[in-house]
Amino acid sequence: MNADTDRPTLLLVHGAWHGAWCWDLVRAALDADGWRSETVDLPSANPPAGLHHSARPAGMLDDANAIRDSLRRIDGPVVVIAHSYGGVPTTEAIADATNVVGAVYLAAFQADVGESMLTILGTPAPDDGTGHTPPYEDARRILFDDVPEAEARRAVARLRPQSVRSSTERVTAAGWRTVPSAYVVCDRDQALEPSRQRELATRADSVHQLPSSHSPFLSMPRQLATLLGRIATSTLPTPRH
Repeated sequence: MNADTDRPTLLLVHGAWHGAWCWDLVRAALDADGWRSETVDLPSANPPAGLHHSARPAGMLDDANAIRDSLRRIDGPVVVIAHSYGGVPTTEAIADATNVVGAVYLAAFQADVGESMLTILGTPAPDDGTGHTPPYEDARRILFDDVPEAEARRAVARLRPQSVRSSTERVTAAGWRTVPSAYVVCDRDQALEPSRQRELATRADSVHQLPSSHSPFLSMPRQLATLLGRIATSTLPTPRH
């Protein structure tokens, strides 16, 4: 199906350890529904090729800049969908983006000014001297519990170390205070507790639910695409002034 040019473009932002690849199934479903979508690879988990191993790992603010760069390349209005950690740099990036008409936080950290992912979690920064955090040892269960086995194995194999700086750098501008936002709670999440998600969702203008674990883009891409389309067209309120 050809994309409806009257609709906003959806920019899909992945979470920690992931890359733009994780959205492939959702993008196919969105395309079938007539939605244009774009993705971004966050440098905190996807350092540029050729970067020297001793170079300073990218942080949250670098990720926010990557999101801003993606937004600048998109003509017309954009709704940004952020998953998990991706909510933090998204919050930073959309604060000064003129073409963003909405943000969707998918089991994500809808952070406020002065907060980082780790301050929200209340956990100390890991320090093994590498500057990076490896994926969960039990990523299959924690991240992909309800994902079909073959798909989950492929996803686990593609996870990459995440920079520590990305989890410790604090938000300097909270875009959701001026951009309409929606929150999607994943009811079976084992990475970010649903109760914590519901607390963060009080910052959003509307709240929605999926009966999924942390990664509905792999476990129920069709349902997620339908929900994202519904949010983008009907449930985001008029922008606040």
